[in-house]
Amino acid sequence: MVRSELSDAGDAALVVAIGRWREDALAEAFRRHGGAVFALARRVLGDDTRAEEVVQEVFLRLWHQPDRFDPDRGTLRSFLLTAAHGRAVDFVRSEASRRRREEQDAMTTATAGYDIEREVWDLTLAEHVQEALRNLPSDERRAIELAYFGGHTYREVAALLGQAEGTVKSRIRSGLRRLQSCLAGMGNAGADP
Repeated sequence: MVRSELSDAGDAALVVAIGRWREDALAEAFRRHGGAVFALARRVLGDDTRAEEVVQEVFLRLWHQPDRFDPDRGTLRSFLLTAAHGRAVDFVRSEASRRRREEQDAMTTATAGYDIEREVWDLTLAEHVQEALRNLPSDERRAIELAYFGGHTYREVAALLGQAEGTVKSRIRSGLRRLQSCLAGMGNAGADP
């Protein structure tokens, strides 16, 4: 297919081309449906940045798993919108869950008589963790940030980074070992104040 043929191709033919790793086919799918996917994600999330993340994940998933689209079950647009809605709702649920955990932690801390010495220790440890993270190779750091600070599963991290799940797991394990070694070198090897 030539580029002009892609603009005239139906959704099923477009997805077949995507399955053959045709980047121009993915670009055409994005041209056709990216705006609608973004609009739905933004409406659910109320945040442009998160909506852009959803769009990226939806089209990455299409790139890596084009066979999940079944033209007999509906249009490509409805398939992509369904995926976007599901991912956006997951973001909302994850955020609500995170807020509940933080509120619960705050309540537990307040009732446990959290002292200033412990707070200083935690802040110092957090600074050491941030410093150790900055010293990691970028591929390990990014995988750890997405998994542990972004709340993504290994599979989601792999999709976001466009890498194999095994590669992502290896990078996370390697990065965590480096972090542990670096933190132990800073005098944080599991010690409490």
